[in-house]
Amino acid sequence: MDWIGKRASIYPEKIALVDIEYNRSLTYKQLEESVALWVTYLKSIPIKKGERVAVLVENQIDIFEIMFACGSIGAIFVPLNYRLSEYELTYILQDCSPIVLLYNEKFQQMAKRLPVKNKVQLTDANWSCDNETVKRCKTNLTDDNPMMKNEPWLIIYTGGTTGRPKGVVLTYQAIFWNAINTIISWGLSNEEITLTYMPLFHTGGINALSFPILFNGGTVVVGNKFDPGAALRYLVEYKCSIALFVPTMYHMMQQTKEFESLDFSNMKVFLSGGAPCPLSIYDHFARKKLPFKEGYGLTEAGPNNFVITPDAALIKRGSVGKPMMLNDVKIMKFDGSEAGINEVGELLIRGGHVFKEYWNNPEATKETLQDGWLHTGDLARKDEEGFYYIVGRKKDMIISGGENVYPLEIEHWLAEHPTINEAVVIGLPDEKWGEVITAFITLKKGATVSEQELKQHCSYKLASYKIPKKFYVLDELPKTHVGKISKQALQSEYEQFI
Repeated sequence: MDWIGKRASIYPEKIALVDIEYNRSLTYKQLEESVALWVTYLKSIPIKKGERVAVLVENQIDIFEIMFACGSIGAIFVPLNYRLSEYELTYILQDCSPIVLLYNEKFQQMAKRLPVKNKVQLTDANWSCDNETVKRCKTNLTDDNPMMKNEPWLIIYTGGTTGRPKGVVLTYQAIFWNAINTIISWGLSNEEITLTYMPLFHTGGINALSFPILFNGGTVVVGNKFDPGAALRYLVEYKCSIALFVPTMYHMMQQTKEFESLDFSNMKVFLSGGAPCPLSIYDHFARKKLPFKEGYGLTEAGPNNFVITPDAALIKRGSVGKPMMLNDVKIMKFDGSEAGINEVGELLIRGGHVFKEYWNNPEATKETLQDGWLHTGDLARKDEEGFYYIVGRKKDMIISGGENVYPLEIEHWLAEHPTINEAVVIGLPDEKWGEVITAFITLKKGATVSEQELKQHCSYKLASYKIPKKFYVLDELPKTHVGKISKQALQSEYEQFI
């Protein structure tokens, strides 16, 4: 793609990508050469504009090479969630009908059974290149720069928490505007170095920091199997300046000796995303005087939508900040009117970074995109100074005895209890109350607590109707493929006991 060539011209020897697992790195010049070779290979299959290329690999930098090659020829890149079952992957592949499935050796046996005619192991698609080969390959790159076009580049499948996974179609324009908005609003420089353990089948791994930093000439270090102590050591070893982790990862990291002992002087900011962040995580970073802030996004928008400084985040704990430079947001109440100060409603987003459509799903597209606004399904409020707070998912709101209850408020307060490790709150069906507020918790090692103690703790800060009627202590809370606590799994398992 044109911008990679320009980066290679400006910073030919600068490291663009580092792969920890495979001990491999690419300069911008090498990235340009590798993309050119992948373009030639994809054309030889042949792959044409608009056709899909599916990839089934764990986190490795080949994903970026293939993605950029797809972009150069107008093909649509489909990164697959390698943690899904064969049944789930079969549904996705039948939905997007790719021309080819690229996979690595770990998934060789599964790939044989998946419904794609052309299947190629990555090592069989690569070949060595000399100067003449590279020169010849570069002539295959399109002269038509697609970055400003509203044409599909990626299909990223959502987790399917409300049913079948939906293929979110991201255009060149959406990815480009998210990158520009992030660079401008967050003040990123071409010296940024990030470490990503976020899965590269997820928008958080590709678009939150990786693409904006590469587009801006920085360096992306890719990790595969997350280990909290190792991740912290790599932040120091690679002199990272910014990194994104989900709250579950931070929770694990803060319990390591590395978090207490290492010097993170190169880190400009630790970012949290993917799920609302427990306030206790803020406390650990504040104690160490480390810059920390929370963000908000979703596959269908960005995923970057707000900006907040670490200093403001210390004061406005739990806030995701204010809208970024190149997008608009508003909060709409359930009656269709716009919410006032501190009133809760659904968060709506508008901007060039918003997705185009759901693949093969016009009904869902029409429901989500209305009059130019993306209806996120997330509940939010705005305070007197214009700072936004995510209250929870619209579908997670509990109606108990006619009262609207937002689980996040209860979860944050439960997490403050000294014995609690993690906490999540859902509503379960109840004949009397409609829904009964139910809490699931895990305890810190060696800790014990009674239900009465937990209810007493809740009563200090919460109205009586918000106090959970039932508490379940579990060894571990179920997690989704990206590390979020799975309320759906709890709902399915515990509804039978009501």
